[in-house]
Amino acid sequence: MREFYFQNNELWCENTNLQTVVKRFGTPLYVYSKKSIIDHCRYIEKAFGKTDHLSCYAVKANMNRTILSIIATEGIGCDVGSIGELYLALEAGFLPNRITYSGVGKRFDEIEFALKKNILEFNVESEGELMEISRIASGLNTVARVLLRINFDVEVDTHPYITTGKKENKFGVDSFEARGVLEKAIRLPSIEVVGIHIHIGSQITNVETFIAAAKTVTKFVIDLRNSGIPMKHLNFGGGFGVQYHDFISHPRLPKNENHAESEVTVANFIEAVVPILAESKCKILIQPGRSIIAHAGILATQVLYFKKKTGRNFIIVDAGMNDFMRPTLYQSHHQIIPISLREGEDQTADIVGPLCETGDFFAIDRQIPKVEQYDYLALMCTGAYGYVLSSNYNGRPRPAEVLIDGENYKLIRQRESLTNL
Repeated sequence: MREFYFQNNELWCENTNLQTVVKRFGTPLYVYSKKSIIDHCRYIEKAFGKTDHLSCYAVKANMNRTILSIIATEGIGCDVGSIGELYLALEAGFLPNRITYSGVGKRFDEIEFALKKNILEFNVESEGELMEISRIASGLNTVARVLLRINFDVEVDTHPYITTGKKENKFGVDSFEARGVLEKAIRLPSIEVVGIHIHIGSQITNVETFIAAAKTVTKFVIDLRNSGIPMKHLNFGGGFGVQYHDFISHPRLPKNENHAESEVTVANFIEAVVPILAESKCKILIQPGRSIIAHAGILATQVLYFKKKTGRNFIIVDAGMNDFMRPTLYQSHHQIIPISLREGEDQTADIVGPLCETGDFFAIDRQIPKVEQYDYLALMCTGAYGYVLSSNYNGRPRPAEVLIDGENYKLIRQRESLTNL
C-alpha cells in the first residue's frame, strides 16, 4: 500500500527513483503509482467480504484516462457528475450498468445522454429533477432508475466547503420531505424508484460519524419499505478520509504527532458500517474517490528561490495553486518532502508558488529538511483533487502526468503547450 519510500535518502516510487523521472519530464509534474491504485481498489473490495455491493469510483477525484482504465479493469463501477465524466468513464471501459450519476444540477442534455447509454441509476437531488428525468425518459420510451438523495443534517468534523449532508448544504432533499417526494416518484411515468442515497461530506476521519449515519439511514430505509416504497439499493456515498500527515516516515523527516489520521483506513470504515447497512436488506453502494487515488500520487516541484522578509522565510517553488488548489482552497495539509534528503538542520518556512496571489502557498510555517536551490520537492498524497482542479491562471500551462509501473514509467498526459492556452 505504501509505494512511495526512501532508499539511500532518495525518494522512490515502486522500483523507480523519482529523481530520474522528474529530471526527464520536468516540473511541475504529477506522478502516480499503478500498484497503489490497484491495491486500494482491492483493499476496498476485500473489506466487503461476501456482502452484495457495488463500489463506484468517484471520477471527479481524478479523471486521467489511463487511471480510469486501470480502475475499470479492476471490475468496480464509477460515479459521474457530468456528461464529460460519463464520456470519459465509458471511454475508459466502465460498464454502463455499473455507472451512477450524481450532481445537483444535471442538464437536460446530460440526462438524455445518460439514459441513452443505459446507466445503472441516477442519484436524484430534487423533486424538479425527478420531473425532468421522467419527462426525458418518457420521450425516449425508456425507464430511468433513480435513488433519492436525502439530507439527514449529519454533523461532521471536516472543512465547511466539503460538508454535503448539513441542512444548509445544497445537496439532496430534507429527510422530513423525502417520503412525500418518493411517493410522488413511484407514480411518475418512466421512473423506477430503486432506493435512496446519502453523502455526508468528504475527508471524514471519525468512524463514529459513519456509524451514526449508517444507523440513521438503515432505519429510514426499513421504514420506507414497510410503508410500501421499493428499496433495493442503498447508496451510502463516500467521504472516507485518508492519512495526509506524516504519510512518509524517515528519521530525518519532521513529524506531526497531533493529528487524527494515523489509524485511518477505508477498510476500517467499511467494516464498521457494512453490518449495520446490511440490516436494510439492500444492495450497498459506496462512492470511494479520495480513498482510492489520493495516496497513489505526488506533485513534484523544483525550488527556484529563497527569500527572507520581516522575520519570515520563504521557499519559492515552480508549482503554484493553479497546479494544486487544495492548500489554499481548503487549508489542507500535505506532507512536503525533498526528493533527495541532504545533511543539515531543518528549516521553517512558507512554501509558496510563483503566482500573483498571496493565497498561492502549499504550507505556512512548515518545518522541512534542508533544501537548496534547484532541489526537487514532493507534495505527498496529491492523487485526488490535484490535476482535476488545475487551471491556466496567470497563463500557466497545466502540468504533465506520469504513471510508474514497477521499473517502468510513461507519460499519461502531455504538459500543456503554450499554443493550447
